[in-house]
Amino acid sequence: MPIFVKLHNRHVLIVGGGYVGLEKLQALSANSPEATITIVSPQIRAEILDIAATNKLITLVYDSYHSDFLKTADLVLAATNFKEVNAQIYNDCQANKIWVNVADTPDYCDFYLSSVVRKGDLKIAISTNGKSPTLAKRIRALLEEIIPDSIQDTLDNLQAIRNKLKGDFESKIKKLNEITEILK
Repeated sequence: MPIFVKLHNRHVLIVGGGYVGLEKLQALSANSPEATITIVSPQIRAEILDIAATNKLITLVYDSYHSDFLKTADLVLAATNFKEVNAQIYNDCQANKIWVNVADTPDYCDFYLSSVVRKGDLKIAISTNGKSPTLAKRIRALLEEIIPDSIQDTLDNLQAIRNKLKGDFESKIKKLNEITEILK
């Protein structure tokens, strides 16, 4: 079920400070710059240090994973190089009813991170259900190329129209469908 999650008032735990942890941090930072993020790892890549240095909402903890880190987590991304650690994170999250994504292990994912096209307020998420993130990235690049940068003007105009419409929900939807029919 595709959804967009508002992370600005949530705490995200990333376990792993390597390349995959960096990818997860970059995705979170790009899509939810106001998310509070804690990264736990005995070693942390220099690129992660650079990102954390410019964002006060990112906390770095040089430590190995233990379940105490879940006490404040709303969402967990496991990105270690150790299958047994990732499995433990998954099991701990299941026991605590915390949604978890274990990198490269779809069976240990409550959700998948998507590849996201962003043009102003327009966001389009692309997922392959963990089967091929590379394909999702290629499709994202294609959509970024064909969707005009002026799409934000269209969104703003449609919002203004929507705000001025009178009537019940059904009649508003009907009118908006008529207006956007041209986009076919």
